[in-house]
Order: sequence, then structure tokens, then C-alpha cells
Amino acid sequence: MNPLIVDQVTKQYGEKTAVNGINFEVGAGEIYGLLGANGAGKTTTMRMVLGLIFPDGGKILYNGKPYSHEQLRMLGYLPEERGMYPKVKISEQVIYLAQLRGMSRKDADRNLKKWLEKFNISEYYNMKIEELSKGNQQKIQFIAAVIHNPGIVILDEAFSGLDPVNVELLKSTVKELRDNGTSILFSTHRMEHVEELCRNITILHRSNPVLQGNLKELKKQFPRERVIVAAERPLQGLDSINGVLQVNKHEYGYELLIDRPETAQVILSHAMGQSEISRFELLEPTLNEIFIRSVGGSHE
Repeated sequence: MNPLIVDQVTKQYGEKTAVNGINFEVGAGEIYGLLGANGAGKTTTMRMVLGLIFPDGGKILYNGKPYSHEQLRMLGYLPEERGMYPKVKISEQVIYLAQLRGMSRKDADRNLKKWLEKFNISEYYNMKIEELSKGNQQKIQFIAAVIHNPGIVILDEAFSGLDPVNVELLKSTVKELRDNGTSILFSTHRMEHVEELCRNITILHRSNPVLQGNLKELKKQFPRERVIVAAERPLQGLDSINGVLQVNKHEYGYELLIDRPETAQVILSHAMGQSEISRFELLEPTLNEIFIRSVGGSHE
């Protein structure tokens, strides 16, 4: 049985349906992507997983058991809204939060020092949050979410506000958690992060799951509509080929938008008649393109 099971969960607020029958499982050592436009039901779903609110229908199981204070200790949460106390010492509040999750003060202190060293910020132990940059504040909040070695972690916009170096640092850390068997529910606006990290996804739209499953398999359901071609000499007449909707010239060559995959072979034959070809690709759709198609263009 998978560590996290969300089974036909619904949530109502008066006459408004916030979540309507969402159903997914997160395996051990898996990062599961939860996507959707604003108001789609992502935050409500994550709050139900965390036990902050309870479903009106369906059930959520943690290693086969319903929510309880015991299960709470195995959850870690990094919220989109930053919630650390700015004027309290980092060591005091992170250790306190770890104790709320059932850790001894000694173990929490040891883990905090280990994580600070891992992020090369050991000198921040006795500093206050307000004394840190936004990027380092985010690192501390991440540490607070995982210091108690949770089996299930919910990450909501984990990389927002970070520079590229720190994004890569936290991404590699999330991958380490995954490789060590942690189950991770991951929500973000950055589709490229989902493509890199997640094997399975759910896309919510207006409270309903509209697309769900293995990301590679889902991509096969959508047509390939972009072609990249590069040649030794400039190519002429690409925009006159039947089925070509748009041609864009880039440093690396030409990007063509086509209305059906079969047009790609016509493009290749046309290009080979003019020059030696150094690159030719019929690209699979990006997750961003799939997202927009699934929610009717209502992007976050």
C-alpha cells in the first residue's frame, strides 16, 4: 500500500465545491505533481492532506491509517506563504517546531546543525530570520519542514523567490529525500520543475481533476505540433508548406508550428532538398502546453 492515498475526496464550502472527487496515490520515493489554476482546489487538497481541514466525502490514508495526531508527526509541510517568526532565533523556533512533531530537543538540535551545515549556513544557528536574505529564509523554512524526518512531505511553491543557484540546491535536496524513500506531494507554477521531478501528476480545474496519470503516458495523448530544424544553409519556403502554421527563426535554426505530425516529414524532405541537415526534431508537447489545453487557457 502506498504511503499516501487520497480516495475520492470532496470538500464543500456552503454551495461552493472546492474539491470534487480527487483521487491519487503517492508512492514511497515519489514526487507527485499537483497542478491547477488559482482556485482550482490545490490548496484545499493540501490542507486536507495535512489535516488542517477535513473532507466532506472520501478518505485520506497515511500508510493505510486515517488521520490522527500520530500521523501528524510523519508529515512535513513547506507552505507557499512564509511563516517563520522574524524576531525569534532560528535555533529556538526550528527546534521547537521539531519538538511539536515528537522529536527530543537533543535530536532536533543535532538535525538542525546537520541541515545548516548541508546548506553551508552553520553560522545562522543563533541569528534571527529577519537578519537573513529571502533565499536563506526559505532554506530555514525548508529545514523546519523536514527536520523531523517525515515520511510524507507537502511542498507548495518550494522554489519561489530563490535565485538559480539556490533553486538547484533545493531541487537536489528534494531529489535526495525522494531517493531516501520520502513521499512528496509537490505543487508549483513552474511546469519545467514538474517535468524534471515528477513521474505522475494531477491537473485540477474548477475543483475537478481534468487530467491525471503518468506524465510520459499523458504526453502521448497530445499531438506533437512543433518541429525544430537546423541546416548548413538558410532554408527557403518553409512557411509555404501545407500544414505549417508558423515559422520562427532562432540562432539554433528554425522552429515550426504544425497542425498535424505528418507535416514533419514534408518539412524534412523540403529542407533536405536545399541543404545538409544538422538537426531535426519533432518535439513532444511540453507540460505547459498540456496544462493550457487541459484548463482551456486559464493559466495561473
